[in-house]
Amino acid sequence: MTQLTPDKDPGKNIATVRKSPGERNIKILVVEDSRTQAEYLRHILKSEGYTVSLAANGLVALQEIQKDPPGLVLTDILMPEMGGYELCRRIRRDPATASIPVILVTQLFDPVDVIRGLEAGADNFITKPFQPHHVFSRIDSVLQMLSLPDPEGRSGTGIKVSFADSNHTITAGRVQVLMFLLSAYDLAVKKNTELLETYEHLNEVNEELRHTNEELFNENAVRQQAEVALHQANKKLTLLSGLTRHDINNQLTVLMGYLEILEDSQLDPLQEAYFQEVSSAARRISSMIRFTKEYEEIGVHAPTWQDWHTLVDTATTQAPLGQVMVNNNLPAGTEVFADPLVVKVFYNLMDNAFRYGGKTTTIWFTALERDGNYVIVCEDDGNGVPADEKKKIFLRGFGKNTGLGLALSREILSITGITITETGEPGKGARFEILVPKDRCR
Repeated sequence: MTQLTPDKDPGKNIATVRKSPGERNIKILVVEDSRTQAEYLRHILKSEGYTVSLAANGLVALQEIQKDPPGLVLTDILMPEMGGYELCRRIRRDPATASIPVILVTQLFDPVDVIRGLEAGADNFITKPFQPHHVFSRIDSVLQMLSLPDPEGRSGTGIKVSFADSNHTITAGRVQVLMFLLSAYDLAVKKNTELLETYEHLNEVNEELRHTNEELFNENAVRQQAEVALHQANKKLTLLSGLTRHDINNQLTVLMGYLEILEDSQLDPLQEAYFQEVSSAARRISSMIRFTKEYEEIGVHAPTWQDWHTLVDTATTQAPLGQVMVNNNLPAGTEVFADPLVVKVFYNLMDNAFRYGGKTTTIWFTALERDGNYVIVCEDDGNGVPADEKKKIFLRGFGKNTGLGLALSREILSITGITITETGEPGKGARFEILVPKDRCR
C-alpha cells in the first residue's frame, strides 16, 4: 500500500490510494453538537483505522486545530456559538490551517446551501442520513482529488454568482468546484434511483388495482371500492413523484450552475473527462425526469371519444416541423376512444419524422379498414426505419435522442387496447400503423 510521510502541512498528510483499515495515519476532527451523531462518526471512522477527535462546535474546533492540526475536518453546519460555514471560513483565513480539507455534514440540501459551502471554502459535503460507506467514499474522494494539481488552488480570482436574489463570491479552485459538482451529481443519481424504484413499485400496485377493477366490472359496489383505491394510489403516486422530481430538479439546478462556472475554464484531461461525464449524465437525468412526469399522467384520467382528424390538426400546430408538410386525410367526424394524452402520439410521430427522417418533406395521415378494425396510417417520404430496429424503436431508452417518445406513445395507446407497429420499407420512408379495435372507433 502507498503511504505518505506525515508533513507539517496537515492538508498534505493524505494518501493517494484507498487504504485498508489499520493502515491509515490520518487524524480526523469531527465537529458535531449532537453527541450521538459525534460518537457514531467516531465509531465508524475508528473502525476504518482513522484517529478521531471530537469538538462540540466551531469555537472548540478552532482551539483543537491550533493545538493539534488534523488531516481533515468533518463538520456539521448548524451548531451553537459557531457553525460549520464560519468554521470553514476561519480555517481558510489562517495560512497555517488553510490547506486542511473540510467536509460539511448537513441535513440541508438547497442549492443556496451548496453555494454557501463553496463560498466558505469547503471541499465537499455529506447529507444526513448517511451510510458508513458513503462517508468513507467522500473522505477518500476529497483526499485523492486534493492530491491533483490545481493551478488556481484555493485562492482563485473569485467568481461572482447571483442565485435566489443573493450575490455570492466563489473563490474555490476548479478541483473544489468539480468535487462539489460530482457530489451533487452522485446525490442526484441516488435520488433518481429512489424515484424510479418507488415509481416502479407504485406502478405495479396501480396495475394490480386496474386489473381488479376490470374483474369486478359487473359488480358495481365492489367496483366503486376499487376505483376509490385506485384514485388514492394515483394520488399518492402523483404526490410522491412530484415531490421527488422537485428535489431532483433542485439538484439539476445545482449541477447546471456548476457547469456554468466550469464552462469557460481550461481543465486538464482528467478534469475534462469528469466534466463531460457529468454534463452527459445531467442531460440524461433531465430527460428521464421529463419522461416520468409524462408517464405519470397516462391513465390518470378516463379515456374519452376524440375526433382523430382534430387530433392530427392539433399536433400539427405543436410539432416542430420546419418546412415539412402534413397532409391530414383522416375523415372528419370519426372518433377514437383513447386516453386524453393520445394527441402526444401524433405529435411524436411528426417529431420523429422531422428529426430523424433525413430527407422528409411530407407526412401523410390516412385511414383504412382491416378485418373489421380500423387502421390509422402515418407515413413519410424520409429515410425510413432499418429492418432490425422496427421493434426496438418502441423500447424505452432506444433512439437517437431521449428514446422515450415512441415508448410513451405505445403506453398511451395501450390504455384502450390500441396497438402501433412500424411497417415501412427501409430507404422509402417510415410507415406507422395504429390498429384501433372496432369497438374503440365510431
